[in-house]
Amino acid sequence: MSVAADVLIVGAGIVGAACARECASRGLSTVVVDAGAMGGGATAAGMGHIVVMDDSPMQLALTRYAQHLWRELAAELPPSVEFEACGTLWVASSEEEMAEIRRKRDLYASVGVESEILDGQALAEAEPQLRRPLPGALLVPSDAVLYPPCAAAFLMRDAIRMGARFHARRRVLSAEKGIVRLEDGTQFHAPHIVNACGADAVRLLPALPIRKRRGHLVITDRYPGFVRHQLVELGYLRSAHSITTDSVAFNVQPRTTGQLLIGSSREYGAESTAVNHALLSAMVARAQQYLPGIADLQAIRVWTGFRAATPDKLPLVGPWPEDESLYLATGHEGLGITTSLATAKLLIAALLGEKAEIAPEPYLPARFLGASPTPQHNGSAMSELVHASEKSHA
Repeated sequence: MSVAADVLIVGAGIVGAACARECASRGLSTVVVDAGAMGGGATAAGMGHIVVMDDSPMQLALTRYAQHLWRELAAELPPSVEFEACGTLWVASSEEEMAEIRRKRDLYASVGVESEILDGQALAEAEPQLRRPLPGALLVPSDAVLYPPCAAAFLMRDAIRMGARFHARRRVLSAEKGIVRLEDGTQFHAPHIVNACGADAVRLLPALPIRKRRGHLVITDRYPGFVRHQLVELGYLRSAHSITTDSVAFNVQPRTTGQLLIGSSREYGAESTAVNHALLSAMVARAQQYLPGIADLQAIRVWTGFRAATPDKLPLVGPWPEDESLYLATGHEGLGITTSLATAKLLIAALLGEKAEIAPEPYLPARFLGASPTPQHNGSAMSELVHASEKSHA
């Protein structure tokens, strides 16, 4: 059996679903294939935090653009997606971290992201369950949360409504040179193939600079109002975004159901989905340092998933130079939920030869093949990278 399309997307997580929706909306005949169901894989193991991150100027530009796209889409999202603009509180645990809070506020202000510094008293009033005393926090009210599997399902169903076709539980054996071969013998032919397989992308393209990074999540029973914002320790960027070591960090999310989603952990070298009980215990203990009352809550589920990590902590979005038919939309590590819509915009611009709203160069896969320079994480790149999105988001 042989099937033809303009675009063949391998992977039906939230990134693949967003890409399918974008392609279908532009009139391209689009086929999506996944070994599982829509919204599985890393999507089902993500916190669903729509957050502006500033680990680098390139990450800031991408997440800021992505958050703008989510806010534009919010009115169309069904209740099942559980989109809630609860804001993020970046919690400081020392006066030294308060200095970093001020730096973060100034940086966000420079690119038009609203934020507010809360002192210790204001923080205690905003989140009474946090331990006292804490010196303060940075409130970013534009950040939001959603339920990733249902968000991915909404995007995919919207793509299907616009003509895309979805083939679930069909394992892909190879995807190259305009041909996608399935385990059941089916062949798909497309001038454009998109590898959106997350951590599994290296199975189809072993040359990719992607490493699996396993993470744990815990969800509690229903405790409405226990926390009101996404709570993240300020040290999250240092610990959770290390590219060399395993780590845990305080990261707790309120769900619209009244449940709490507790993270986060990151570990390399794990291949199974089994729970690492030592790392899980460390993650929960870290959360209890900030929210002592968590110890009295009932957890109802623990699970794991795999993030696709790149050496520079930026995704791979765009053409693969060694195969003119192949495009990538992977390598998002812990930011695939946030950046899915922006990834789709960058991808469609590359497919159609259009100008993207933000500079695409920092995310191009060619940076790891010597075809373009590796992005440098320095402040001097800021104005160039965010200029286009500043104009469009004003």
